[in-house]
This record gives sequence, C-alpha cells and structure tokens, in this order.
Amino acid sequence: MDFNLPEEIVALRDMVRKFVAERIQPNARQWDREQQIPDELTSELGELGLLGVLTPEEYGGVGLSYLANAVIMEEIARHDGGIALLVAAHNGLCLSHLNLNASLEQKMKYLPKLASGEWMGAWGLTEPGCGSDAAALITRAVRDGDGWRITGNKIFITNGARAQIFVVMARTNPEERSKGISAFIVQRGAEGFTIEPKEDKMGIRSSDTVPLTFDNVYVEQEDMVGEEGTGFIGAMRVLERGRVGIGALSLGLARGSLEESITYANERQAFGKPISRQQAIQWKLADMATNLETARLLIHDAAMAFDRGEDAPLKACIAKLFATEIATQAGLEAIQIHGGYGYTKDMPVERYMRDAKLMEIGEGSSEVQRIVIARQLLASANA
Repeated sequence: MDFNLPEEIVALRDMVRKFVAERIQPNARQWDREQQIPDELTSELGELGLLGVLTPEEYGGVGLSYLANAVIMEEIARHDGGIALLVAAHNGLCLSHLNLNASLEQKMKYLPKLASGEWMGAWGLTEPGCGSDAAALITRAVRDGDGWRITGNKIFITNGARAQIFVVMARTNPEERSKGISAFIVQRGAEGFTIEPKEDKMGIRSSDTVPLTFDNVYVEQEDMVGEEGTGFIGAMRVLERGRVGIGALSLGLARGSLEESITYANERQAFGKPISRQQAIQWKLADMATNLETARLLIHDAAMAFDRGEDAPLKACIAKLFATEIATQAGLEAIQIHGGYGYTKDMPVERYMRDAKLMEIGEGSSEVQRIVIARQLLASANA
C-alpha cells in the first residue's frame, strides 16, 4: 500500500499552505478577537477553488477527491480553525447535501454560485431540544397549496450570518420519526425567516454561529431536496462524509500545537539548556507526534474509502473520534510546554486548544461516535 500523496494533491497542498501562511496566519489572532472573517477572504477562497472542492466541474466546482479535501482542511486549520470550519460547513454540509441529494435542476441553479464563493451556504439540523438525537427535531413543514410552510428554530448554524442559501431539515410527517423528515432549500431574505445574533463562543470565534427562526416561511415544492421523508437519511450521509473533514480540521489544529511546541521548546531556556533537552518535554512531543501520524492515517483511509464510492461510516467515526480527541489533548500539552506564556493570547496554542474542543462536539459528539462504532462492531459480529 502506498501511503504517499499523489503528486497533484502535493501540489495543491503546497499552494494552500503558501496561501494560508501569507494571508491567514498573520491575521488569525485578530480575526479570532474580532469574531469575524473578512468578506474579501471568502472571495479569495472562492477564486482558489476552495469553496467548490467536492463539487463536480460541470456545476462550477473543481471536482476533487475527499482525500484532497482532507489535505486542504488540515492546511487551513493549521493556523485558523474558524476559517477551516467555514470551509468545512460550506463544502461538507450545505454543498455536500446538494451534491448528494439535489435534483439536476437544483444543482444547475445553486451549485455554480456556491462553488465559486459568490454565495455562501449553511446547513440546519440541530435544534434547541435536540442535538445528538437529531431524529427528534420538531421544526415543522406543513403543506400549503403547491408549497410548504416551515415553522421552528435551529441553533448552532455555522456560516448562518453570511449565508445566502440554507439547507434545512423539517418534519413533514408528525407520525413518523426519522422517515418523517424532509430537507428544504431556504433563501436568505425569505419572509418570516430570521437570522438571529451571533453566539459568543469559547473557540472557533472567527467563524459565525447563529440561531435561525422560521415563522411560517413559505417554500416551493421545487425547493424540497430529494423525496419527501428522505431528509434524515440524506443528512446522515452528509454527516458521515463531513466527519472526515472535521477530523482533518482537528489534525491541522493538532499539528499546529506540535509545531509551535517544538519551536518554543528549542528556544526556551531553563536550568542552563533548552527545555527541548528535558525528557519530560521530549515525551510530550513524542506522544503528540505519534497521535498526529496515527490520526492522519485514519483520516486519509476514511477519505479514500469514500473516494472509492464505499459507504464507510465506521472508518469515518473512528477517524473523527480519534483525531478530535488528540487535537484537544495536543492543545493542552502545548499550553503546558509553553508554561505561563501558553496561557496568554500572545501564543497561538491557547487558541488551538479552544478551537479543538468544539471538534469533539460538532457533527456527532465523541459519545455518539463511540455508540455508532460499538453498534457497527456488534452488528458485524452478530451477522
């Protein structure tokens, strides 16, 4: 088995790495403090093709692989988890749902503008009363003539403050659980649709996260994505693939913690020598590097499985679980290595730790990943 990246992905990685170093790294702390990403940056991301990575070329995207997307996510998150999450939610949630489930007419109408970055996309599943138990959502869509009326609330919507297009899950059949949920496209500015003020978060602060309110919002039948009652199944397919992207984002944060720690340990003097020569520090670096390499193999393996056209929920869950947890651990160890300096905002490692923690919660918490992994293992054993 060849673990080396293809030459075209290496070239892509190097291009993104250069862009991030020049454009994102110098501004990451400021954007975290101001809780915003400049509109001109999203335009630049679109011009580079980074907002249409997984979208086929015939719809205006660049049609790259899940492996290429994972490499891109790692490079962006190395210096800014918030911008990486913007890209992940746009590509891996909104666009992914449309790529996997939309009609030809919907793809022709929406994908070119989304893939170019002219429009940003968001995705609405989570509600105030249901997070991990997504099938319990209560946002309703009721028939009204040739269309539907949506009423309810969504929370923790990434890109919600800037998105033009929202893919929203709503219950169309109250008698059913998961099979009673459908997906709809809702456009910004629709009557009765309110984008609430941004959440004040612990980490991933440059990325906007908002609640959404739907007060009898009318959408046409043609705005339903997929068949009626298939919204939940479609959402689960999206999340399976999105977990690889979140795992890769976590990988970037973990790598940032390790690389910053190596630099600091070589420069910081204590007891007459660099602290990198202290065994306690060396062991921390060794464990961080071991976890990092393991996580990368798991993520790339899951990505390549999806590229082969396989359904790989077990691989995706394992990769996401491991990568997100070692990213938080790496952030904590990086702060410890930096000592008191690591607890200040002068050092990026405190931001990496804050950003990493969200990855253990979003797109399926660590607890949910363990449940899914165990169920699949037991089902295979009993088959």
